Amino acid sequence: MHYWLFKSEPGTWGWDDQVAKGEAGEEWDGVRNYQARNFMRQMALGDLGFFYHSVNEKRVMGVVEVVATAHPDSTTDDPRWECVDIKAVAPFPRPVTLAEIKAEPRLAEMVLVKNPRLSVQPVTPEEWATVCEMGGYPPVT
Repeated sequence: MHYWLFKSEPGTWGWDDQVAKGEAGEEWDGVRNYQARNFMRQMALGDLGFFYHSVNEKRVMGVVEVVATAHPDSTTDDPRWECVDIKAVAPFPRPVTLAEIKAEPRLAEMVLVKNPRLSVQPVTPEEWATVCEMGGYPPVT
């Protein structure tokens, strides 16, 4: 299993929107960055990710699961762009802010700290466990 982080502006697509899609989940569409797209191409069914509210909130809201591997993005006819489908698994008991992540020495090398603009990014198993601990969520490893 691999771990990921999916960033979204809450005014465009927030945690509550993701939860409302239920078991079917939703395409993580609209990504127009090659590195983020390539990360989605690496994802497997059952991989888990953090759902992160960007812009003003800057916090991890909960956990999502990949329910469909990379496929053409339905929001474009351009074959270069692909996406995965994700579903909400559970909210964090306590959302974890970017400031808290940056203040945690164990997370100093996390992509979110080093390259905060990337919309889809990998998370190491150690980072996954640390952020889950900070949010009061039992890590699935």
